[in-house]
Amino acid sequence: MGLAGLAAAQTQPVLVELYTSQGCSSCPPADEFMAQLVNDPDVIALSLHVDYWDYIGWKDTFGDPQFTKRQKAYAKAAGSRMIYTPQIIVDGVDRVEGNDPLKVGESIRRHLTGLSPVTLQVSRDGDRLMIRAIAEPPLSRGARVQVVRYLPKATVLIERGENAGREVAYHNVVTNWQALAEWPGLQPFEMETTAPGDEPVVVIVQSEGPAEVLAVAALK
Repeated sequence: MGLAGLAAAQTQPVLVELYTSQGCSSCPPADEFMAQLVNDPDVIALSLHVDYWDYIGWKDTFGDPQFTKRQKAYAKAAGSRMIYTPQIIVDGVDRVEGNDPLKVGESIRRHLTGLSPVTLQVSRDGDRLMIRAIAEPPLSRGARVQVVRYLPKATVLIERGENAGREVAYHNVVTNWQALAEWPGLQPFEMETTAPGDEPVVVIVQSEGPAEVLAVAALK
């Protein structure tokens, strides 16, 4: 399909980001809730493990300071200085307690009713990843195109810290989050990059801030 044929406002999957930690005693219920979210066809759910609980006795095996930085950026964009786990960010906008499935569900349903001006097309051929996007009407401010890789599932026996002795299953655990390009959103976007290995790929087009997710697509 050519880019001209993509131009139409459409509904998008909803991006759900869970900020969690193996060292947080309140997180396992939210990690379990992710098992439901990853099977929802209307949702692209990702677990981002932060590193700020590592000091209490257990270093999160998936923790990454980059994810802590991203969570802090969300807080700053919302005019807040507080970050916590478990926290869920829905479509880059709603900040919700990770242990409140009802509120998370309400937020997801609300975002499902919206239309996005950005249409995103992603394809993969071996290690080659092709990304195409168009905004109709053109965007009033620029967006960032990001590529994410994740592990679909991993089970960890936590030996120390608040969750010592617990075996926890984690879902869609982010292993790499790359800012690929800045897109003004005036002309169609086309880019080819590499996506080596077997891990699934998620492509996110997001307003600067970080703010509203304009489009998201996943290839498993």
